[in-house]
Amino acid sequence: MNRLMRSTCLQVMVLACLSASLGVKADYVWLEPGRDGANAFLGLHDAAIKADIAVLNSSRAFVVDDKELALQKENNHFVIAPAEGDIRLTAQAVTQGEVLNFYQAKLGRSETKAVNDLELVPIASNGNTFKLVWKGSAVAASQVNVSTSEGWIRSLKPAEDGTVTLKTSFPGLYVLEVTARINGSTTYQGKKYEDVRHTATLSFEVPQ
Repeated sequence: MNRLMRSTCLQVMVLACLSASLGVKADYVWLEPGRDGANAFLGLHDAAIKADIAVLNSSRAFVVDDKELALQKENNHFVIAPAEGDIRLTAQAVTQGEVLNFYQAKLGRSETKAVNDLELVPIASNGNTFKLVWKGSAVAASQVNVSTSEGWIRSLKPAEDGTVTLKTSFPGLYVLEVTARINGSTTYQGKKYEDVRHTATLSFEVPQ
């Protein structure tokens, strides 16, 4: 088997594994608009208490042209410097049970091209139909979880083409989340992890 064929087979294996979302709720990172830029939180959007974001490693905020944005920790969250266009944040953390987590968050739905390894992107700029992209290839999630600032919570099931469509029936902040376990182990900071998960969130505001 040549190198190209091996690479293709590996990609298929990874994509097959990514198509299954995890059933158990776990912490994720999401972004919200703030008074001066954006705020990044760790935990569950629908929970009253947020986790301490200081547990994250290699946290990095940036925009689509890879320009980095300043991060400042305040209490239990990060404050991200303001920028034009969609804002992204990536980070890693090892959680209970020796689980290696790769967190990827995005604020805004104007950009239709994925930048993070795992990213939910709108089919059309500022649209309500989204696809899940893993390293440049569209994949199907078994479900996408949605929570809003109004306390509305839903799980979206994909259509036959793998996309999910959300009805934004009322104003407020919407947070979409999907988590997938990666097939195989990964070495991170010199240690091998058998349980590796990628979590992607997409958050945006629907105005009054």
